[in-house]
Amino acid sequence: MIAAINRIEWKKYRPLLWMLVFPILGLMYAWTNNTENREVYSLVTALDQSIPFVKAFALPYSVWIFYIYVCLIYFFKKDVNTYYKGLLTYAVCAMLCYLIYSVFQTTVPRPIVTGSDPISDLVRYIYNRDQPFNCFPSIHCFSSYMVMRMVWTSEFRNKWNVTLITGMSSLIIMSTMFVKQHVILDALAGFFLVEVVTAVMILMERRLKASRRERQKQRSYEA
Repeated sequence: MIAAINRIEWKKYRPLLWMLVFPILGLMYAWTNNTENREVYSLVTALDQSIPFVKAFALPYSVWIFYIYVCLIYFFKKDVNTYYKGLLTYAVCAMLCYLIYSVFQTTVPRPIVTGSDPISDLVRYIYNRDQPFNCFPSIHCFSSYMVMRMVWTSEFRNKWNVTLITGMSSLIIMSTMFVKQHVILDALAGFFLVEVVTAVMILMERRLKASRRERQKQRSYEA
């Protein structure tokens, strides 16, 4: 057993240490999750009001962050560049969300949960753990959409990983509305945020590659 552990090439797993950014982002989230001396807005629409409260959706909602961790580790195993892009996209989107929360705070009304079953207890735990603020854009939605989008465009995509990640991400996104943690505009804003950040990153990557090619040409001329 010890010999097997010693044979593991630990150095190749060092990039996973970048996932320690998540606790730091969590502290930043907690700092913005209040309404002291600030006006709070509501983005609830008639369509949101027609969505029923379904407590069973607390199950996919509660496993969200572990799901994101699993996806990123899976990306790391398949293609380290996809892992880095996913981690960077998450961090940038999260910090943009915090910036929005600090100047535009929204809330979502929550139902009173009266059941005594385990799922009702889970909903109450979710409500007690997280204040009903920091809603627009939804971090649950942007991150779930992000990993779904990344597997769609990856070179290692296949029918199994696309189906599993798309299905689970969609379930988590829906759960945010069925447990009354977010509204439709929160989800749409999360999708839009990912698209903007991804587009900027692609543009920067292309310019960086073009700059490198230009420098290589210049060096070849000088030689």
